[in-house]
Amino acid sequence: MFKKLRTIIYRTSDLQKAKKWYTKITGVSPYFDEPFYVGFNINDYELGLDPDLNNISNGERSVAYWLVDNIKEAVNKLIANDAKIISPINKVGEGIWVAVVEDPFGNYIGLIEENL
Repeated sequence: MFKKLRTIIYRTSDLQKAKKWYTKITGVSPYFDEPFYVGFNINDYELGLDPDLNNISNGERSVAYWLVDNIKEAVNKLIANDAKIISPINKVGEGIWVAVVEDPFGNYIGLIEENL
């Protein structure tokens, strides 16, 4: 079911400051720069900055996203195996869908489907 790790999202209360910091340390400018999300392509992996801190506390700010072929099937399989939905399936771009579930041990698992 899991194909490869694709994306890491870092939550931040100061998107502009985080964007400048990550640009400086990576030497890469964002390819996607909006008030709701800033994305960097780091060697074909996504480093994302997200300013939405709703329902987030310390220790829950990063989510690694597994690339999957079919996000609905992946979410259903995880739920059938005692995972809980943290963030339901959402369209976040043209042909890009994401969701986050919590495994039975309290870990967050991000899923991403790309139909580009």
